[in-house]
Amino acid sequence: MSNFKEMIKLDPTCLMIVDSMNLAFRYKHAKSVEFVDDYIRTVKSLQHSYKAGKVIIVGDQGSSSYRKAIHPEYKANRKEKFENQTEAEAQEFKEFLEEFNKTLVAIDNEFPTLKFEKVEADDIASYIVSKARNMGIKTVWLISSDRDWDLLIDVDVNRFSYVTRKEVTFDNWHTHYDCEIDEYISMKCLAGDSGDNIPGVEGVGPKRSADLIKQYGSAYDIVAALPINSKYKYIQNLNKSGDIILRNYELMDLITYCEEALGEENCKEINKVLEGYLT
Repeated sequence: MSNFKEMIKLDPTCLMIVDSMNLAFRYKHAKSVEFVDDYIRTVKSLQHSYKAGKVIIVGDQGSSSYRKAIHPEYKANRKEKFENQTEAEAQEFKEFLEEFNKTLVAIDNEFPTLKFEKVEADDIASYIVSKARNMGIKTVWLISSDRDWDLLIDVDVNRFSYVTRKEVTFDNWHTHYDCEIDEYISMKCLAGDSGDNIPGVEGVGPKRSADLIKQYGSAYDIVAALPINSKYKYIQNLNKSGDIILRNYELMDLITYCEEALGEENCKEINKVLEGYLT
């Protein structure tokens, strides 16, 4: 019995941050209509797997007003998708949201749950990571299948995807990506993000982004080097895209812009929760 207790002993310096809606989508895809209890069991199972003494649940509450102000077409593709739902699909999604909201109420009795109007979970997670290191946290596990969260990967920050069942860590980074960790944001700024309806440079995908970064440095360095003399069409497109690249930093650089995306009052609220829970 003592060995079993030792095995599940939780580490008070390990924090797990759960992307609440992202995890809930596994139940939507499985067409589960009642999942409150199983959701909580899943979070607790993950908590014990990573021996996380602290767990915080984060969630979206509408699209980011910060990003919409910069790029009005941000996530417009998702709005179109919802508008084109059949009546049955719309009803199914309504029932899913009702069950998900019940889940958030229930899990708030177990762990702190943070969400704010027109703020996204990515920014809350990023802000928590930036503050947690000064509050005694030595290891962070991010629970999400969203690869945008890989912008937060560091020696003490890791991600687990419930979809792929894979971990992304500082040590195994190159099994997932062909760039360095600090180059990932540059790749995203150059290539864009079709899932969030953020265009990049036309004709520049991950491979060409990697090549450009190797030659010129970060996306900031590439913008500084423009115009680049070349007959290639994608370079000509690059020469006209300096403003787009700089805008994409504001849209996608979670670490630099999370406080702006959250707003001062929401940052204060998160600080209160962290001070009461982590310290």
